Amino acid sequence: MKTVAEILNSKPDHSVHVISPDVPVLEAIRLMAEKNIGALVVTEGERVVGIVSERDYARKMILAGRSSAVTPVSAIMTSDVITVEPKANHEQCMQLMTDRHLRHLPVVDGGRLVGLLSIGDLVKNVIAEQQSLIRHLEQYIRGE
Repeated sequence: MKTVAEILNSKPDHSVHVISPDVPVLEAIRLMAEKNIGALVVTEGERVVGIVSERDYARKMILAGRSSAVTPVSAIMTSDVITVEPKANHEQCMQLMTDRHLRHLPVVDGGRLVGLLSIGDLVKNVIAEQQSLIRHLEQYIRGE
């Protein structure tokens, strides 16, 4: 069972895109579109203060009739951010994401943001582990 650190290391792109809470929502949406991502970690210095997603935009901006050009990210971000440490395993993360209806988990080590896991990252890992197990079982059955 892989740890969060191992999953992060296997990702082709290790960068975590962050934004400041005082930036207009429009800039956050532009950055998400430019990077083809669904969420940004909101930081003040190195401290994680929130997370903002496309879902937040749809529910808290569009449906509320707010202007994304003047509304700050802090007005729509989720500020009660659930994080994990690099030593957590993928099963713990999947359980947490399922129970809390999360799609993204910031990874924090010693108070410092070190990565971001998406549900897609975890699903890819589970599929890879299952394929590996199937290969090993097939080899065992064939007597290899």
